[in-house]
Amino acid sequence: MKLNCVVVDDSSIQRMIIAKLVNNHQNLKLIGDFSNAIEAKSCMSIYNVDLIFLDIEMPVISGFDFLDGLKVKPQIIFITSKAEYAMKAFDYDATDYLQKPIAIDRFNASVKRAIDFYALKNDPKEEEGEHIFIKSNLKKLKIFTSKIKWIEAFGDYVRVVTEDDSNLVLSTMKAFENDLAKDKFVRVHKSYIINIDKVERFNSKFAEIGPTKIPLSRHKKEDLIKALSYQ
Repeated sequence: MKLNCVVVDDSSIQRMIIAKLVNNHQNLKLIGDFSNAIEAKSCMSIYNVDLIFLDIEMPVISGFDFLDGLKVKPQIIFITSKAEYAMKAFDYDATDYLQKPIAIDRFNASVKRAIDFYALKNDPKEEEGEHIFIKSNLKKLKIFTSKIKWIEAFGDYVRVVTEDDSNLVLSTMKAFENDLAKDKFVRVHKSYIINIDKVERFNSKFAEIGPTKIPLSRHKKEDLIKALSYQ
């Protein structure tokens, strides 16, 4: 398996370094390297691109502005000399974030992360079923919604609890509420969304999922009753 890649960096030296790393990697295929986002976008209108090595600070169009203009976004590995862009890169769902100068072992680790995610997303043998992708500890995870027990607000994060484990995600409860099926998931409290298939019993104050008691907001209890009545 080879991922089709493009390199976008206004520095000719950096482009040459990254292009050499790509060409020397057995799982990457270099489609092109470009000094600006306009040329890269033109190439991507012709070729299928799986992964972009993208500089952030570029003249005319920055790396972030370039991504804002893409309807379909491949995986992104940001490459920059400035650490202060790391949090914003996270907001763009980057596969990884590399600082210049780039160490070979760090480059290879980023590529492995991209390959693992590509395989997870495209493996035809993967279990069928509705799923979402979450990003936890800089890794993209495929979560089958049927395995989610509940979702819980956790400070600036959201904790996704499944049958197998739990993961912290930098997101909002509203984002999860919008992504999950309305006939399967109900927001029963400002801090909780539950999978109604996992509810074993409930009363006026709590919904019980295994040994865990999920609090019910007074005005949300009716939503749970209505959802369960359609089961």
